[in-house]
Amino acid sequence: MKWVRLALLVLALGGAAGWLAWNRFRPLQVELTAPSRGPAVDAVYATGQVEPTLEIRIAPRVAGRLVALTVDEGDTVRAGQLLARLEDQDLRASVAELEAKIRYAQAQYDRNRTLRASGLIAQDPVDRSRSELEASEATLRRAREQLGFMRLVAPAAGRVIRREGEVGEFVPVNQVIFHIAGKAPLRINADVDEEDVPRVQRGQQVLVRTEAFPDRVFDGRVEEITPRGDPVSRSYRVRIALPGDPPLRIGMTAETNIVIAQRDGALLVPTGAVIDDAVWIVNGDRARRRAVRVGVRGPERVEILAGLADEDRIIASPPATLREGAKVGIRPAP
Repeated sequence: MKWVRLALLVLALGGAAGWLAWNRFRPLQVELTAPSRGPAVDAVYATGQVEPTLEIRIAPRVAGRLVALTVDEGDTVRAGQLLARLEDQDLRASVAELEAKIRYAQAQYDRNRTLRASGLIAQDPVDRSRSELEASEATLRRAREQLGFMRLVAPAAGRVIRREGEVGEFVPVNQVIFHIAGKAPLRINADVDEEDVPRVQRGQQVLVRTEAFPDRVFDGRVEEITPRGDPVSRSYRVRIALPGDPPLRIGMTAETNIVIAQRDGALLVPTGAVIDDAVWIVNGDRARRRAVRVGVRGPERVEILAGLADEDRIIASPPATLREGAKVGIRPAP
């Protein structure tokens, strides 16, 4: 019995040693793939937001309390339409008082002119009454102008995309109450890294994606590049026009790819197959490293400009332990 257990132990140790030796010295198992042909797109990536081409901000020129709001978010407005009104009772009373003073000053001026024409008074009372009338008219014009500031009107036709404030609130000077989008098409305001800006030119095609429409790609064009960058973010603002009427909404986040160049029928290989500008091919049962000239690099595919042919077969994901001339075994592709 003792000899049986010893024999079994020897067999087990021998099997383990053989298994370890086989795993250590067996050829590396690799998966082969073939290059493919397709479009190679060299693009600059940037994120941005959808915004109106024309956005008007309406704010009061004088402080006051909101007493009326005549439009709300989503409403379409026409040029000159009343949007809101501030409390103006005191100003109205002042205007009415000034109008009464002007009527009196006008009567005094007319009376003095008549008396002067009859030679009953000197010229000085006439000049003084005319001066008082002109001063009162100037004061009335200023008061009416101030009264006009209490009415907020739309300077152009558009759509209210945002409204701030409620009736009864006190609104300081220049605090925006309405954001109005003009009827011009939408655009995207994207931030491009300063290293990529020299490659961006007006008129270049832009491919636009949003999370709201994950299965759609929208077309755009580079419309404008701001001449001054942001020193904090080290980026430049690029405005992208959106032709047509895409179903995008103002404020949506957009991912943009500004197309710098596109080559159809390019030789492409998986990104993971290229390491340090080289690929690994299999010659017989041996791995051989081959240097290649790389073009456009994408997240999934890399363009090969030279050093590889369509009929070559390359290792899809070369192991880190792979060495020149190493023996390999071919693993079936999943």
